[in-house]
Amino acid sequence: MLTAAFVWGKDHCMKFFCVTGGMAESAGIRRKEVRMRRFEEGQPRALTQVVCNMCGRELRLENGYLREGCFSGDVLFGYFSRRDGISHHFDLCEDCYDKVIARFRVPVEEKEGTELV
Repeated sequence: MLTAAFVWGKDHCMKFFCVTGGMAESAGIRRKEVRMRRFEEGQPRALTQVVCNMCGRELRLENGYLREGCFSGDVLFGYFSRRDGISHHFDLCEDCYDKVIARFRVPVEEKEGTELV
């Protein structure tokens, strides 16, 4: 079973949430020590850095807000998955997002929004 949704986050990034069914199996996943998102300490936490997971480029920020397109993906793997109980988060710049969706066999559904936050 796969459930997915796209929403705009408070950080002005499009977020993709996906929950899958999955079986517990070990998966050898290598992790980079580069942090994708950094926040300023204190209240409220201000966004200070966003890095594209694919190309490693730092996205442009101004006063804690992203000033360019960003795709943010979140997935929580469930039963019948090789990553049962593991969640992943990633950010893609627009160029990398375009490269990813260009490889889809079934194109993304596109519609124009009337309200941009």
